[in-house]
Amino acid sequence: MTFEIEKTPDQWRAELDAARYAVLREAATEAPFSGSLLHVDAEGSFTCGGCGQHLFTSEQKFDSGCGWPSFDACVPGSIIERADHTLSRARIEILCSKCGGHLGHVFPDGPTPTGLRYCVNSLAIDFAQDEN
Repeated sequence: MTFEIEKTPDQWRAELDAARYAVLREAATEAPFSGSLLHVDAEGSFTCGGCGQHLFTSEQKFDSGCGWPSFDACVPGSIIERADHTLSRARIEILCSKCGGHLGHVFPDGPTPTGLRYCVNSLAIDFAQDEN
């Protein structure tokens, strides 16, 4: 896959701290219930931690109880899905469509009408609260 933003691993390492690099560029997963954005309930936008692309809105976020921030939809065109057969099971990995950063996975077990649960690492995203 090619992306609008293409950088070498060294360029990404220079921009991202080690934990964020491991998640976004090496598909690592933060420990459940450890992420800083898990309990964010304010109105605002969630963006890619690698390139700043708008991925999710606060209206799409819900508490799934799984230990990672969860969303029932994404901003159209902001995410690419691909098959992931690691951990001896089939899953669908989600990537930022602009930089290819690993965000997490999407599952068909969401409680809202979409039936989806985008399970996202806090280290993969940033949050900007709306100004009221």
